[in-house]
Amino acid sequence: MKLAFIGTGKIIEDALGAVTPVSKLEKTAVFARPHSRAKAERLAAEHGIAEIYTDYTELLEQTSADTVYIGLINSAHYSYAKEALLRGKNVILEKPLTGFAEEAEELYALAKEKDLFLLEAITIMHAPMFYEMEKDLEKLGPVRMVLANYSQYSSRYDKYLAGQVPHAFDPEFYGGALFDINIYNVYYCVGLFGSPRAVEYYPNFGPNGIDTSGTLVLSYDGFTASLTGAKDSDSPCYVSVQGEKGWMRLNGKPNTATELTTVYVEGEAKNLGRDAAGAIIRPIRTDVYKAPEQFHRMTQEFEDFARIIEEKDRAEADRLAKISLEVMQVLEKGRKKAGLWIDSNIKRP
Repeated sequence: MKLAFIGTGKIIEDALGAVTPVSKLEKTAVFARPHSRAKAERLAAEHGIAEIYTDYTELLEQTSADTVYIGLINSAHYSYAKEALLRGKNVILEKPLTGFAEEAEELYALAKEKDLFLLEAITIMHAPMFYEMEKDLEKLGPVRMVLANYSQYSSRYDKYLAGQVPHAFDPEFYGGALFDINIYNVYYCVGLFGSPRAVEYYPNFGPNGIDTSGTLVLSYDGFTASLTGAKDSDSPCYVSVQGEKGWMRLNGKPNTATELTTVYVEGEAKNLGRDAAGAIIRPIRTDVYKAPEQFHRMTQEFEDFARIIEEKDRAEADRLAKISLEVMQVLEKGRKKAGLWIDSNIKRP
């Protein structure tokens, strides 16, 4: 896979380092808007990249890259991805895929029509931790509750409180806690349990109407998932799944956590009496899984993307696309229920 990096922000800098050990990937080009050309030149020099562009159409017409990785602001995802697909390039698109479900559906349909790949860069779907949770689910019996919290005081929140509006807190650029941070919790839920039958979102609004934090409630048959995401406050972060025969808990920020504890009834679920508080004592087993060390949290997803594109693994790409579309639908339902930036014709760069 010959890859062009679209943007020069922190996520692009992270990706450029993360892909270093990916043998099936060649760093081919970097794109910057004209005012950021100097930064693009620095990144190209640091990473041995030959091609530098400040005109996106020119890049798509002239680059030797077969794939673009788009790490721009949320509101630019749709237009940049669409142009790349129309000009015959595979697309790796940073999360959130787009601002609106209909845009995501259009992009996937276009990729299929052009026999190209559209892949969303969401690290947790490629991490060993997710697959361990998926494997351990059956130990818990019928699921009865999911709780998750990803709260992190944003480095841009002080500026926002001072009257400035960074893109991360601007509805015109699809900012806010739901799409920026709570999306990780949604991915765990949808990835493990599929689409919910109902969605509600209870946000805390900032001065310009953006959600600075909030709790998304997903209703499934038999259980409810309560997912909290915050950019205006801190909290211990976790993902917890409770079942009739046990529970599992991922401690730490959902996109970087490396340890999973699973506690479940072992063997026959007979009671062994009651404890001092009157709770039933059952024979339990505790498993602790520690994920293997990674070169970088983004490395595995690019390993997977390079393999999918090289081997033309349409089945795996379609599996990931289905989850991405279901997540987009959940986010959109939550946003609309809360009355957040519901106009799809708002400003795009």
